[in-house]
Amino acid sequence: MPSNQMSKSDASRIQSTQAQGGKDMSSGGFAARAQGAADRNANVAASSTRSSQGPSSGTHQSGQQSTPGKR
Repeated sequence: MPSNQMSKSDASRIQSTQAQGGKDMSSGGFAARAQGAADRNANVAASSTRSSQGPSSGTHQSGQQSTPGKR
């Protein structure tokens, strides 16, 4: 992750210092916006990891092989 993107640990640190300082902890406050940015960055990182790994394991077809002469 580039160093200029908000990580979950960054957001946690911000929330902690904001709470200890008696700052705005509302849903529109800086700590909440930091958490939202960290969540978005984590989701982007997770989705790019999943897409680079190819198809999911549930896409393979399995079945019995037919034996010639038997019905």
